[in-house]
Amino acid sequence: MMELTRRNLLATTAAATAASALAPFVGGARASVPEAGKQAPGIYRYKIGDYEVTQVADGARSFPMPDNFVTGATPAEAKKALTDAYMPEGKLTIMFNPMVVNTGSKLVLIDTGNGPGAYAQTKGAVGQLHGNLEAAGIDRKAIDIVLISHMHGDHINGIRNADGTPAFPNAEIMVPTGEWAFWMDDANKSKANPYNQNYFPNVKKVMTGLESKVTKYEWNKEIIPGIHSIATPGHTPGHTSFMVQSGSGKLLVQSDVCNNPAMFMDHTNWIAPFDNNPALTLQTRHKFYDMAASEKVLVAGYHFSFPAVGHVEKNGKNFRLVPVLWTPV
Repeated sequence: MMELTRRNLLATTAAATAASALAPFVGGARASVPEAGKQAPGIYRYKIGDYEVTQVADGARSFPMPDNFVTGATPAEAKKALTDAYMPEGKLTIMFNPMVVNTGSKLVLIDTGNGPGAYAQTKGAVGQLHGNLEAAGIDRKAIDIVLISHMHGDHINGIRNADGTPAFPNAEIMVPTGEWAFWMDDANKSKANPYNQNYFPNVKKVMTGLESKVTKYEWNKEIIPGIHSIATPGHTPGHTSFMVQSGSGKLLVQSDVCNNPAMFMDHTNWIAPFDNNPALTLQTRHKFYDMAASEKVLVAGYHFSFPAVGHVEKNGKNFRLVPVLWTPV
């Protein structure tokens, strides 16, 4: 019987690596079935009361994290957080997860991903929403409402097809009133930090020509039967989260209250360059997570690891995400 030690583990790993390297030369052995070379469709379904929710992955992007990326931490502290979360060395991975809520009377898509243009640019790493909706059996023509949390490109670009035509041709597009007013007026650029100033041209490109489909909604109201808007500003001026409720079932949709949880939930006072108003972002984040933790309500996060849903717990002065257990039913 082998004793489990680090030395034995390393020796076993080395032996396995050597055997793998020699395999093609031993009897010409090769796998008879080629590798798939791609991920399975990113789809996860669960129930909130009588509503069916489908989390639909739009993909993930990894990039070298700049030294000045995190405000509130030294570069060494930020990189340690990456290491502690087992991300590739020195790289931050951000995931993107729109969702579809079937209320029985309405089919509601919350946010739209990076868009098919991003799919081509990133060799399929992001921009997967349209294909994954098809894999989920959801016809884009059947979407009744596209509900937008805020107008960063990774949330609105999927509104259009690669050729610029509407990707959800029969849908009403619902946008927060304050968010529309901010981004559609170039005079507001002076109120944005450098990162967000770069988004103004993209918002105009995506939304111009769709005005007849747009309905603006207010905060803290039932904007669709069973879906309430929640004011969560800071990340952007009109940033909005949602409460989805059916019977006793409740789901908090946190949108971008934080980005990657290992970075900005485990270290609640850290700020990313995406967050336009740092002080307001932190105020909103603490208030939102205090509520989620105390109510023990299920939380869906646009940038959580797929399937992008779990519970939030207090962790000292910070919080932590406890992912749901995958259920096959």
